[in-house]
Amino acid sequence: MAGVRSKTTRRLARATVAVATAGAVVAAPMAPLAWAAPGDPIDIRRGATEDFTRIEFAGPVGARARIRQEGTDVIVRIGSTAAPDVSLIRVNPPPGVSAVETRAVAGATEIVLTLAEGATIRSGQADGAAFLNIFPAEAGSASPQVGPPVEVVPVALQVQDDVLSLNFNWGRPTPAAVFRRGDAVWVVFDGSARLDLDQTPADLGPARSIRWVRGETFTAVRIEAPTAAEPSARAEGGRWIINLGGPVEAPESEITLSRDDEAGPTAMAAAVAGATRVLWIQDPTVGDRIGVVTAMGPTKGFTGQRRLVDLTLIPTVQGLALTPAVDDLSVTIAGDLVRISRPAGLRLSDPTDSLEVAEARPGPQAAPLPALILSEWADVGETGFGARYRTLQAQAAEEGAEGDGAPVEARLALARFLVGSGLNYEAIGVLNALVQDNAAMAGVPEVRGLRGAARAAIGRLTEAQVDFASGILSDDASAAIWRGYIAARQGQWEVARAAFAEGRSAVDLFPPEWRARFAVAHAEAALNMDDQAGAAALINYALSQGTGAREQLAIRLVQARLFEAQGDTGRAQRVFLAVAGAPFEELSVPASLNATRLELAAGSLTPAQALQRMEPLRWRWRGDATELEVIRTLAGVYLDQGLYREALEVLRGAGNRLPNLPQSAELQADLAQAFRALFLEGAADGLQPIQAVALFEDFRDLTPPGAEGDEMVRRLSRRLLDLDLLDRAAALLEYQVEHRLDGVAAASVATDAASIRLMNREPQKALEDIWGSRTTILPTALQAERRALEARALMMLGRYDHALEVLGTDSSPEASVVRADIFWRQQRWGDAARLYESSLGERWQTADTRLSADEETRVIRTGIGFSLAGDPTGLTRIADRYQPFLNQARNQAAMRLALAGPGNLANIRDIQRLTQSVDTFAGWVSQARASFRAQIDGADAGA
Repeated sequence: MAGVRSKTTRRLARATVAVATAGAVVAAPMAPLAWAAPGDPIDIRRGATEDFTRIEFAGPVGARARIRQEGTDVIVRIGSTAAPDVSLIRVNPPPGVSAVETRAVAGATEIVLTLAEGATIRSGQADGAAFLNIFPAEAGSASPQVGPPVEVVPVALQVQDDVLSLNFNWGRPTPAAVFRRGDAVWVVFDGSARLDLDQTPADLGPARSIRWVRGETFTAVRIEAPTAAEPSARAEGGRWIINLGGPVEAPESEITLSRDDEAGPTAMAAAVAGATRVLWIQDPTVGDRIGVVTAMGPTKGFTGQRRLVDLTLIPTVQGLALTPAVDDLSVTIAGDLVRISRPAGLRLSDPTDSLEVAEARPGPQAAPLPALILSEWADVGETGFGARYRTLQAQAAEEGAEGDGAPVEARLALARFLVGSGLNYEAIGVLNALVQDNAAMAGVPEVRGLRGAARAAIGRLTEAQVDFASGILSDDASAAIWRGYIAARQGQWEVARAAFAEGRSAVDLFPPEWRARFAVAHAEAALNMDDQAGAAALINYALSQGTGAREQLAIRLVQARLFEAQGDTGRAQRVFLAVAGAPFEELSVPASLNATRLELAAGSLTPAQALQRMEPLRWRWRGDATELEVIRTLAGVYLDQGLYREALEVLRGAGNRLPNLPQSAELQADLAQAFRALFLEGAADGLQPIQAVALFEDFRDLTPPGAEGDEMVRRLSRRLLDLDLLDRAAALLEYQVEHRLDGVAAASVATDAASIRLMNREPQKALEDIWGSRTTILPTALQAERRALEARALMMLGRYDHALEVLGTDSSPEASVVRADIFWRQQRWGDAARLYESSLGERWQTADTRLSADEETRVIRTGIGFSLAGDPTGLTRIADRYQPFLNQARNQAAMRLALAGPGNLANIRDIQRLTQSVDTFAGWVSQARASFRAQIDGADAGA
């Protein structure tokens, strides 16, 4: 099949006084109320093979995703309250997935993929990303098994030098686990089969007995042997060879365990490459359950026994094994990670318990909550800041030099002092170094809380989200306050209000300046959710905290927005103007923008003056929601003034620099809507066609896919067609076919392009458009139109026989007209005349209506054809029928001559000359133009 070619301190004193005189609400105490790093932090990628679809979660946040399966739901937990863009998998779910949804949970977001019946998954970590492989039902199991199920497994036993060797031949790679518990060695296979152990020899070497059991999904072998006979295992293709006694072969790799606080309640995670299944088997001697995790070869084992409060891990030479001490222990596999957890979390010791006890030293003490900041942390005493800082720094350095088992209190004291003093960059450095020296410190709630607070304070919101999404902070009220603050900074208003409500019991424990900042963020969320009463109460609370001038101005800025929402635009305008004079760009820029916007709306500024004020604001403050607000407002003024190019340049210039902010999506929507309004809703109709086309071509990448983009190009092409700019009109359509369309849509647009190329007498380019857009299934009407155009192009190139071959038996009106023109050029006068007469139909019966130019040409050709073919009957018939139209004819002489016939030799010569001058091409062009216009006008009427 031929396919379509496809493709964001006087001046301060004046500002503060101005705000006070502008009119502020009375400050009053308030009872407790319901309260970006560069690059994309959550990058969702998708790829596919013939057997499965792979989804990867990459980026600083996405790569830390945790994947688990609950029944038919696969749940991907991402440590961010900002919902990721899942359109890549939601709009067109992968095979094996019936639905994709997102849901907010405490401190995180979960993506829920509902599996179709029979679908299976594999997940894990690779190349710095979390991955999920989805196998639809028809692709079979995701298990790496090969071939049909095994019914009988041959087992070869051999005893030599007091070493028992068992060779299990499964005939294919089969997951297994091998471990000793007490006086028994267990060999567990992930596969159900009968073992050929009926004829066991009397001499089992060090073993006393061998018993096996077959379950629905597993086969287990229990070998009683003294503890001196240690097991070894190795995998050779489809065989497992187990030895008891003799030299012990260590596993080829070691299974490592780590604490997992990221994905919810405290858990343990074991890296088991090739883990396939969790099996629970009964120990007949002890009477309890053993949890066994089977894995593919080569061997990997857990060599040291570890006893915890909730479970005991058993040493293994292959796979993983454990015995639970509680009834609600959960063991799950997510790719190569085995997660061991309980609903309320495992009872694990604090990571600092193994460290040396620090000598008591004076310094900032820990807060009662891990993410809380205390006012006394910034206390420098009588010695001053410099001396206090140097003392704490020296103590931290001395502590760190003690090595791996050193205490951490001095370094935490330094971090508290830095956070309390507002030196957040320095605090992050201290805490990162602490975690780098001892990875277990990442599981200490205070370390997470302090680092998250420092990151949030300097605007590293995505990094702060990672800290506060940790499971060890999921139920902490102080961390909830920070999650609400981060969500508000990101424009996630509902999430912010919910988090503030969750942490309301902790807000009054923070220093006054942070209480005010949290209240301002909460007030913004309330205002954006149309809770004006709640916003007013929160502003009152913030004002009552007695903070400095900068915080007061930030409060007044939100207060001005509240005044505007309440309809008091005059009061809002005065406050905006006052804050605009502040020496803090992050406050003065949005204040200036809103003041200008209100003045423009009131008519006290002309649009040109407003634009002159707004343009510099784009460069005064960048990198957050304020920048996007400036751009959207500026573009709106440009559009209102008909400055379309300037509006599009401003909107497109913002790009997608701040993808986590909802304002970014709104800005992209504004850009798309502006382009749509210009070229689909008629806003650009007032521009000269050449200007409109130039504007379109400069912003061509904004063309929407599908029908709307197609319609935009057709409209522009029609305007160019009306001005006889045929080459530009065809080029527009051809670009659309080449880069943006496929299938039927591409064939339809290519047909229009070919038609315009023929109007411009470019038959070769018309053929390229037709031939380059061939596809197998097209609507019947479109197929007929394309055949007629192809034949006409071939005719214009003089390839008459090829043109007739293309038309074949097509008897549609379009084909008949082209066939008639071909016969005319071949001087098959009679055949041409009959087809021309047939194409006129019953037109002769409406003599009161003047013939169109095309109809008149066909009448003339009919008469000439009958004359030259020597068909007097046909000539008489056409003359009788169309004689009444003669007086209104455009070319009376030619029509009279054609209808009269060759009465003498002179008339014959006149008729021969007339055959060369009467051309139907102009009539076809007129009809094609009318058809193209009607197509566009019909689409407008339908819309």
